[in-house]
Amino acid sequence: MSSSPSIANLGRAPHRMMFFVGGVNLLLAMAWWGLWLAAARWPLLPMPQPDPYAGRLHAFLMQYQVLPSFFFGFLLTVFPRWIGQPEIGRGYAVPVAAGLFGGQLLTLAGALGWQAGAVLGAAVTLAGWLVALVPLGRLAWRDRGRTWHLVGCYGALCAGAAGLVLWLIYLIGQDAEMGDLAISIGTFGLLTPVYFTVAHRMFPFFAGNVVPGYQPWRPTWVLGAGWALMALHIALPAGRLWIADLPLFLLSLYLLWRWVPRRRMPPLLLVLFAGLAWLPIAFALYAAQDLALALNGEMILGRAPAHALFIGFFGSILIGMVTRVTQGHAGRPLVLPPVALYAFVAVQIVCLLRVGGELAEDWLAWQSAAAFGWLIAFLPWVLWAAHIYATPRSDGRPG
Repeated sequence: MSSSPSIANLGRAPHRMMFFVGGVNLLLAMAWWGLWLAAARWPLLPMPQPDPYAGRLHAFLMQYQVLPSFFFGFLLTVFPRWIGQPEIGRGYAVPVAAGLFGGQLLTLAGALGWQAGAVLGAAVTLAGWLVALVPLGRLAWRDRGRTWHLVGCYGALCAGAAGLVLWLIYLIGQDAEMGDLAISIGTFGLLTPVYFTVAHRMFPFFAGNVVPGYQPWRPTWVLGAGWALMALHIALPAGRLWIADLPLFLLSLYLLWRWVPRRRMPPLLLVLFAGLAWLPIAFALYAAQDLALALNGEMILGRAPAHALFIGFFGSILIGMVTRVTQGHAGRPLVLPPVALYAFVAVQIVCLLRVGGELAEDWLAWQSAAAFGWLIAFLPWVLWAAHIYATPRSDGRPG
């Protein structure tokens, strides 16, 4: 068997194709956003102001096209394993990947001036999304609700489909409330529940496998409480968001304290728990912002809480989890390669730059620097991973 890279190897397993698309989507989406921010700050290279507004379009790209490309690859792989069922057919990954990749290309075309691109991009993304829900829903039906992690992730994916429908309604009807609701669902109905649920299942399991004497702690009530509070965040008006975000801060801080091993951890595990530390930090910022808004009517932190969540938590966990899956499912040792360590450290710097830049006087320059910093952080890691996805497993096994 040839060990040379080939595009055909992307079809060997769902995670290969989906992670590859995720990496490309990640770089393209942030390249456009970085250029747009730079053009807004330094008008040297004019960039069109898209409809919807560029900031809102950036949020949609990251929530519904970039990060889902990765976790669809993960969930299409692990759903059957969680409930002891045969693997999902590899063919499902093709239309899902096409929907998320083609949808993002069309959305970016809309961002660059082709008005119909944004609508077509959302519709194509929704089509690929619904294809993925079919085999995953079949497994959820067979499981009959016995596996809470499966129920939680599938429910979040269904919420994501609803968010895409709302986004389409917003684009077609210009109803700003629908657009805002779609973005809120993307954060607290889709991404945070998926990350939270996967962390609940996998982080204590990973630690129990490599840390002597570690006792995994995964009570079901934690999932129920987290999901309920995230749903409450979506439902509450802006002045009362602290009712959900303050308990979410306390819950995430408690989970960090309970889950982090007290003994030395291998680097591949350490980055997961270091990334998890951003979750209580993000909700502390959310709660502070919420209380200031409720008491004084001021948004004192701007988008800093959201970026602590997106860059710090989502970005860090993305590197840790995708690296682990990439190494393990390629027949490679479960270690943290230097390129992944570089990406992880760089993302921490980018997160601090973006969160702190929200309060800077020249905030647009800081945001531009953070966007290009994201590209500098992720580019070597994406290229490293893409080479692995295009290459057969090193141990000769299928997949």
